Parts: sequence; structure tokens; C-alpha cells
Amino acid sequence: MFDIIWKSAAIGAGATALLDIWAIVLNNLFGQARPNWGMVGRWVAHLPRGKVFHDNIADAAPVAGERAIGWIFHYAVGVVYGWILVACTGAGWLASPTFLPAFVLGMVTVLAAWLLLQPGTGAGWFASRTPNPVKVRALNIVGHTVFAIGLFGTALLIR
Repeated sequence: MFDIIWKSAAIGAGATALLDIWAIVLNNLFGQARPNWGMVGRWVAHLPRGKVFHDNIADAAPVAGERAIGWIFHYAVGVVYGWILVACTGAGWLASPTFLPAFVLGMVTVLAAWLLLQPGTGAGWFASRTPNPVKVRALNIVGHTVFAIGLFGTALLIR
């Protein structure tokens, strides 16, 4: 059982790391801004205070350690997604991973960004309040596809 738990966690963490590498590549090649995990940390820190949705998270009261909170949350969510993937596919998937379940989960997880994180931080539902919602949505889909590749690739590496 412990083997399944740590492998699932490693798959999620590995996929999250690949997503971070992807953000660096986009930044270096195209000048795309990297995610601001400090603002995500601020959002997370305000959740226990009962505030889920903000007009603009940058206007919310700063929180000590918000950048660290954001990074920890980012990887914790990735680990949880790794657990969800294995819980949905079964432990057999760890021995013989296939891409389709990872891809399906990657596409489902983009909904968490569109329906919770983005409206929560003030970007609106489906990034509707951003300057270029179509671009943000496209980048979200590509990013979560990279995450799916990371899930599958990490599973292949550790099987």
C-alpha cells in the first residue's frame, strides 16, 4: 500500500515539476509571464477566513509567507492529482501506464483552474476578466496537457 501511495505522489510531483519547466520555457522563449505563486498563496491563506472569491487578489491583504504557501499548495495539488489518477485507474496502471487516463485527468484538472482558482483570484470564470481570455484558456489547455504528459512520463520512469 505504501508503494502505491508514494508512487502516486511522485507521479503528481513529477508532473508538476514538468509544468514548472514548461513555464520557464515559455518565459525564456516567448516572454510569457511565469505563474505568480505568491498570489495563489495569498488566495489560499484567505480561504480559512471565508473569502473564496476576490475582485483582484493583488488587492487582498498580503500574508506572511504567501509565496511559500503558493508553491507548497501548487505541489500539494499535483500530488493529490497523482493520487486521484491512481485511485481512478487502479494500482495496475502503475505497472503498465497508458497516456489516455493521464490526459483525461489533465483536461479535468483545467476545470479547477477555470472554475475555482481563476474566479477566486479575480480573473473571472474561464479567465473571462483577463485581457486576453482566449489566450489564457489556450495556455491553460496546453499547460494541463503538459501536466498530463508529466503524469504519464513520471509513471513510466518509476514503474
